[in-house]
Amino acid sequence: MKRKNKGNYVGVLSSVFAIVIGLFVGLVVLILCNPAQAFPGFFTILTGAFTHGMKGVGQVFYYATPIILTGLSVGFAFKTGVFNIGTPGQFIMGAFGAVYVGIMWEQLGSAHWIAALLASIVMGAVWGLIPGLLKAYFNVNVVISCIMMNYIGMYLVNWSVRGNKALFNTLRNESKNVAATAVIPKMGLDKVFAGSSVNGGILIAVAVVILIYVLLNKTAFGYELKAVGFNQDAGKYAGINEKRNVVAAMVIAGAIAGLAGGLLYLAGTGKHIEIKDVLASEGFTGISVALLGLSHPIGVLFSGLFIAYLTAGGFYLQLFEFSTEIIDIIVAVIIYFSAFALIVRSILAKLRERKAKGGEKSEGGDQA
Repeated sequence: MKRKNKGNYVGVLSSVFAIVIGLFVGLVVLILCNPAQAFPGFFTILTGAFTHGMKGVGQVFYYATPIILTGLSVGFAFKTGVFNIGTPGQFIMGAFGAVYVGIMWEQLGSAHWIAALLASIVMGAVWGLIPGLLKAYFNVNVVISCIMMNYIGMYLVNWSVRGNKALFNTLRNESKNVAATAVIPKMGLDKVFAGSSVNGGILIAVAVVILIYVLLNKTAFGYELKAVGFNQDAGKYAGINEKRNVVAAMVIAGAIAGLAGGLLYLAGTGKHIEIKDVLASEGFTGISVALLGLSHPIGVLFSGLFIAYLTAGGFYLQLFEFSTEIIDIIVAVIIYFSAFALIVRSILAKLRERKAKGGEKSEGGDQA
């Protein structure tokens, strides 16, 4: 137990270290670009969201909603021994399912937004199912299959939206607005965070985080998923159906990423599916959120809020004639150092294991 707590402590410190290094590099970039405005700009990154009161806080929650879930998708899969790099494809397929139902099924009335979110979950789950089946039954590298599914999903959605007159806005080269009944309700948050884009999606995201935490840590199914992820051969020896668990893990991960797409495109903020050959950035941001949050559901929640906070603060960098892409640089540095910290942790863990085994052997020799 002490070793586990020590490992968690080291993991948190490594994430904090990555954040500090990322912010420091961001400050250096600001100084190199414009020394006179560097420190005011950096201060804006750190406090920008709060300087605009509750509206700024609401914007943080709005930005955080999709990346919390894409990060949770990556982190959940990683906990089960699978690297789900297919979140961009699962995300956009979920978005398409939500937008399709949101435009075409207006007759559903008050249940419209719920049906649209369910469609996003189903579409994301299907897009996670395919790499899961390929991995479980044909031993296809899940990273390769997920990358392929990302591009297939992107082009399939572009083709489907462009080819359907009921969905496609030819003047703007994007999908049309969803029906008002498909927009996620504010659930009272518009009164608390007046003027912001936040809605009930953040509450749904937090609920999913809690659900996944309970699934992984409080259920026998979650134990099996983690056991197979930790050691597939040992899990098989213990009687666990490793193929079923690999498929289930990818389906759940895909469903979470698909829901992220639904929550973003049903937010009623003017977000549309744009017809362009670019993978969804929210999917890749989820990888950084998972790394920073150590793939733990609660850690993912806070890391998603942190990156959203930087994004909200970085938006005001334009007031100091800086490009908002500086935030991307900061986040990228945080990702690299988070990954580096994970590598160092794994090396230290192996060294401790070797040292422990060496100590056991020496004790055995002394007793003999």
